[in-house]
Amino acid sequence: MSDNKTDRNKLTVFALTWPIMIEIFLHMLLGNADTLMLSQYSDEAVAAVGVTNQIVGMVIIMFGIIAAGTGILVAQYLGAKQKKMVSEVTAVALTVNLVVGLVMSCMLFVFGATFLHLMKLPVELMDTALSYMRIVGGLCFVQALLMTMTTVIRNHGWMKATMYVTIGVNILNVIGNYVFIFGPWGIPILGVKGVALSTAFSRMIGLLILTGIYLKKVNPDFSLKVLFPFPKETFMKVIKIGLPAAGEHFSYNSSQIMITYFIATLGAQALTTKVYVQNIMMFIYLFALAIGQGTQIKVGHLVGAGENEEAYKTCLTSFKAAIIISTGMAMMITLFGSRLLSLFTDNPAIILLGSSILLVTIVLEPGKHLI
Repeated sequence: MSDNKTDRNKLTVFALTWPIMIEIFLHMLLGNADTLMLSQYSDEAVAAVGVTNQIVGMVIIMFGIIAAGTGILVAQYLGAKQKKMVSEVTAVALTVNLVVGLVMSCMLFVFGATFLHLMKLPVELMDTALSYMRIVGGLCFVQALLMTMTTVIRNHGWMKATMYVTIGVNILNVIGNYVFIFGPWGIPILGVKGVALSTAFSRMIGLLILTGIYLKKVNPDFSLKVLFPFPKETFMKVIKIGLPAAGEHFSYNSSQIMITYFIATLGAQALTTKVYVQNIMMFIYLFALAIGQGTQIKVGHLVGAGENEEAYKTCLTSFKAAIIISTGMAMMITLFGSRLLSLFTDNPAIILLGSSILLVTIVLEPGKHLI
């Protein structure tokens, strides 16, 4: 790949950020594609999937603890030219997230109905939500490994590789959604179950491709032998760094779980509105999120190389850029809120309620993901 011609330690924040931004944008499109295509099936299906994804999202944060700590350590060790430690951190992260992922997959599959009942999901949505939960939640260990592999490859400077894979995953997912929702060529219409199968399958393919890229291009010398004996000190370093790094995401998702719990008591229409608005609001913090992740990689390399002053200046510059861009995006999305909502639904009550909620984003969203 063309990435081989670049000294990744000298990449600017912009060079690191733009492929990450496209990748995150495509990830958001993946979720929006599910929502948009399901909205053509039924608003109730959107509500069921939205609540289920809220629960699965809390589980994914647990994987994010390992992924976040891994990313920071990999960047620092690469900056310090300690390639052996890079492989050790990567092996530990993949192993731990695989084990945790398998445990959580089993829990979501077996106790999915219990979790949905705790969320006060309306009875008429239960069967739909449970079928989605058992497929996407039951295979969430794939997402655990995918997150870890993506983080490791990014921090090696191969942002374009992860971006291209994300493009492929999105294309596969959209094709799968179309086939199972609209049933062309006599294929059975599976609705929500089909969307779940499409999402899980596309993620599996993405994981396989990224694993191949890592082993053949990024780190051909990688070996699981570094796990024997298990490096407990490295594991504790990953946890020590990952817990605070993932703390903000845990706090935010916890609040969203509680909000969803209360909204669920208002009925399916209120839940559907929340899902539509949340999908639109994601694009407000897209740029800030990308700048933050690009800056994290750059700062990790600078700290590893002992350039602390330059790392500090880089953080301040990125912060200013992120707050300006996020504020502008919030204003634009609020201005066109009703038109954006009409892409998902023609229900006037949902559009009116969603448009009023979007007004709050001008104040709420710009600073939320810049801490």
